[in-house]
Amino acid sequence: MSETESDAPPPRRPTMKDVAREAGVSTSAVSFALNNRPGVSDSTRRRVIRVADRLGWRPSSAARALSGENAGAIGLVLARPADSLGGESFFLQLVSGIQASLAPRDQALVFQMVDDVQAECELYRRWWAQRRVDGVIVVDPRVSDPRPETLAVLGLPAVIIGGMEAPGNPGAPQLPRQARLSNIWADDSGAMDLIVRHLYALGHRRIGHIAGTPGFAHTARRIASLRAAGRRLGLEQAVSVTTDFTDRQGAKAARRLFSAPAPPTALICDNEVMAVAAVSVAAERGLHIPRDVSVVSWEDSVICHTLHPQLTALVRKADAFGERAASELLALLDGGAARQVQDPLPRLQPRESTGAPPA
Repeated sequence: MSETESDAPPPRRPTMKDVAREAGVSTSAVSFALNNRPGVSDSTRRRVIRVADRLGWRPSSAARALSGENAGAIGLVLARPADSLGGESFFLQLVSGIQASLAPRDQALVFQMVDDVQAECELYRRWWAQRRVDGVIVVDPRVSDPRPETLAVLGLPAVIIGGMEAPGNPGAPQLPRQARLSNIWADDSGAMDLIVRHLYALGHRRIGHIAGTPGFAHTARRIASLRAAGRRLGLEQAVSVTTDFTDRQGAKAARRLFSAPAPPTALICDNEVMAVAAVSVAAERGLHIPRDVSVVSWEDSVICHTLHPQLTALVRKADAFGERAASELLALLDGGAARQVQDPLPRLQPRESTGAPPA
């Protein structure tokens, strides 16, 4: 690169004044033309639009807020520690599916991470005041979740991914009345039942669960479902240890479970990252999988079928889940009614990591 090129200032965004100068009209005429308001002739409007397109002019978010235009963007906020994503594939696939639905509509996806749901609610309020987004996709519902009420008060359309019902009241998502909120949810209790029945049929009676974040609604449902299955099937042990979804805490939970006087003969891990951590801890203790302990991952990914032994896992299409959620939000923005939609039950794929318990 030449010295002249490297010293060149960055390109300047074109302004309405630039459009007005090129089109030979006033800035007020440009505003009327670009906002489709009366006050200019059709020929002037066409000329202004041609010049604006040629210069690459786009309205700023502040200008959209003043004019009342749509933002052309959807928001997604994640209230989790950044390192909790790690190698977890679910959110990458989810975002991929969301983007697949938004791209044909030329909708942008605005993503931000925050510390907690209180900060998330404050961010929604700022976005609403600034007209930064037209709607939001909400993830990780909590047991006591302030976000649906906040969104209802703001009147900000949203789709909530995941069931919001209390653990003892499945199938009854708690949504504020008159809210423009749709809900797409998966049957966590049914999925846990699939796993437990598989392990029970193999002969396991002591089952450990390396669960996700405490306070998450799906974590509470999975824990409650495991306990219910334990009572129903007469299991000797059905115990859950909560984590933050990271490999570090997954390994810590596995060590705790393996150190019990009567350690579990099977582990259910709430994502594939923690399942791999559990396999590693088993290896460091000289335990063979599945001869000494079986391992099941709640999420499936390339990790599950390239690891040795291959991991038994729940198979669901997270990208399709995200695509459906974004489509539901676009339908709300188009004036459709709020809906509650249940996602299909995932399929359990048995692989090498599950077998009969030791005699």
